[in-house]
Amino acid sequence: MTIAPWAAGTAAFAAGTAAADLNTRRLVDMKATLGTLSNQIASGRTADTYGGLGAGRTQSLAAHAQISALDGWIAAAGTGTTRVTLASASVQQVATLSSSAWGSLVSARTGTGTLARSTLQQGAVGQLGGAIDALNQSTGGQYILGGRVTDRAPVETIDRILDGDPASGLDGVRSVIAERQAADLGIATPRTGRLDLAASGAGVSLSESASPGVRANFGFTIANAVSSNPAGLAVAFQAGTPPAATPSFASPPKDGDIVRVTVQNSDGSQGFVDLTARNAGTGGTGTFAIGADAAASAQNLTAALAGKTVLGVQSASPPGATATLAGGNPASMAVTVGAGLAAGDSLQVTVGLRDGTSKTLSLKAAADGKTAGTFAIGASPAETAANLRNALATALDTTASTDLAASSAVRAASDFFAGSSSPGLSPRRVASDASGNATGYVADPGGRTLIWYRGDDTSADPRQTATVPVSRDQSVAIGVQANETPFRAVLSGLAVLAATPFDATDTDSTRFDAYSSRIQTLLKPADGQPSVQGVAAELSLASAQIATQKSQNTATKAMLQKTVDGVETVSTEEAAAKLLTLQNQLQASYQTTSMLSKLSLTNYM
Repeated sequence: MTIAPWAAGTAAFAAGTAAADLNTRRLVDMKATLGTLSNQIASGRTADTYGGLGAGRTQSLAAHAQISALDGWIAAAGTGTTRVTLASASVQQVATLSSSAWGSLVSARTGTGTLARSTLQQGAVGQLGGAIDALNQSTGGQYILGGRVTDRAPVETIDRILDGDPASGLDGVRSVIAERQAADLGIATPRTGRLDLAASGAGVSLSESASPGVRANFGFTIANAVSSNPAGLAVAFQAGTPPAATPSFASPPKDGDIVRVTVQNSDGSQGFVDLTARNAGTGGTGTFAIGADAAASAQNLTAALAGKTVLGVQSASPPGATATLAGGNPASMAVTVGAGLAAGDSLQVTVGLRDGTSKTLSLKAAADGKTAGTFAIGASPAETAANLRNALATALDTTASTDLAASSAVRAASDFFAGSSSPGLSPRRVASDASGNATGYVADPGGRTLIWYRGDDTSADPRQTATVPVSRDQSVAIGVQANETPFRAVLSGLAVLAATPFDATDTDSTRFDAYSSRIQTLLKPADGQPSVQGVAAELSLASAQIATQKSQNTATKAMLQKTVDGVETVSTEEAAAKLLTLQNQLQASYQTTSMLSKLSLTNYM
């Protein structure tokens, strides 16, 4: 076989060309790596794009997503902390003002003097104004104690709360108190607290009003009457029974209509039950079903109130809810003066008040009857009965102007602050006859009274009106509403004190004690009752939860950031070492390439 003369040289030349191509590719790759290392040294990052991270991009993307969420929760925690801190400060300020007023009442009751009593009203005005300012706290243009309504102050000004808006025909708390006191005490003289007092022959009678609306809602009730000597003062006491209420609607209620029902508690005090009309089959607690017509709806309302002593209802109009009171028996007492009456014999009459308290009036027979709490033994049983009647009238008038007036003022203020802008929930207002005597409460009190609260009152839980998301599955509730029960109680107490003067020359402590004891109960509720301190404790707990979760989120973020850094960042020292090594390799490759580039057939041969 003959070999071509140039075959060996050609193969060798081809091998050299292949080697040169391979070396060129290596040079290109090394140059690219050199650029990457240079960028890493300059930026400290592994790559400029997620694609450049290779297999680590999935881990990096997941970590970034978690960090982004954590950043949002940490930022929300910061904003929430600011809000809850301000809310806590406001609540604490209300508590401080309440405590200060309570302490002033204690000092005045324990003998500081009538001068101290005379300054309480002025001090209460300042404390009420301070509480209102605290409840109108805002941050960043948002009011924080109005629930979901943040664009306006939740509480009206002190002047409007006390005196209303005369130009608009809206009464303030002063007028509401005065109206209620007239209804409870009566407009006749002496003021018997709406009880009917009479004397005939040797007998004296005292009875509750024959009007179901009056005896169910106003003045005294007669709880009991006893005699120390039945032979001298024979007492016949008849306990009363409450009237029955029959609710009705002027028109069928619609879904969402609210009916406020006044009920009598077991201790004789009154309370409210708010029921919402719901379409049949959609109701629950605190609702009644809408019937086929107004009558059927009224029957359903009655059924929802089973077991409760209903004294009245109110609503917007429509649906125009009313309650007709009928039946029942007024409590009464009849005393017959006998021949066996002797000085020192006594009659004790216990009257009940609408706040659940009672007062016992004690009258003793005496020779002249000039001492308070006594009645003169006359020349005949009829004369003695007349004296007893006058003494009982005086005792009732005194108790009406002290305990009953104080009870009435506190109840009126509480009703004022229980009022709401929701249709049907305006403060209760008194209905009167042509003579000015109160006959009951109006069925639709809307448009008569200033509504003091302008915030959100639709939430069942005020805390849920503002929440702070602190993790994927957890939010902390930090909402507060100025119309919560503890705040209303404090405002009611301060308002009564601000609306009631105590004369510095009045040395009789009976009236002052009657007011102060009831106001103190509002300012400092009994254990287990809702309190301002309880709201403060809830906010403190919320703040601690936010801080704890924020700390956990910060720690988690730091851990994830380390993961990201491990994938996305490089050690500049390590990159520099690699770069130096690569530069040396590249230099050697350039030299090799240079040698190959000079290779020719002649040189090869």
